[in-house]
Amino acid sequence: MVVDMRQMMASMEEAMKLQNRARAERRAEKAAQEKKEFQEKLMRAATSEVELDGKASKVKGAEDAVRRDQLMGLMMAGF
Repeated sequence: MVVDMRQMMASMEEAMKLQNRARAERRAEKAAQEKKEFQEKLMRAATSEVELDGKASKVKGAEDAVRRDQLMGLMMAGF
């Protein structure tokens, strides 16, 4: 009877260890997934920033071209 109790306790202990290990693995997988999602968000944000910088540069270039053309027009009108 004592042996049966020891076996039962050992079995319960092993089951608890397996449950704890499974929980730890699920937490690790969840953390890895959250990290991956966060990195993807960072990449999207960086891509958006690069696109915005490109658009701003294009607008700035267009504004500079308009000013240059206006200046050239003023200079030519004086001659």
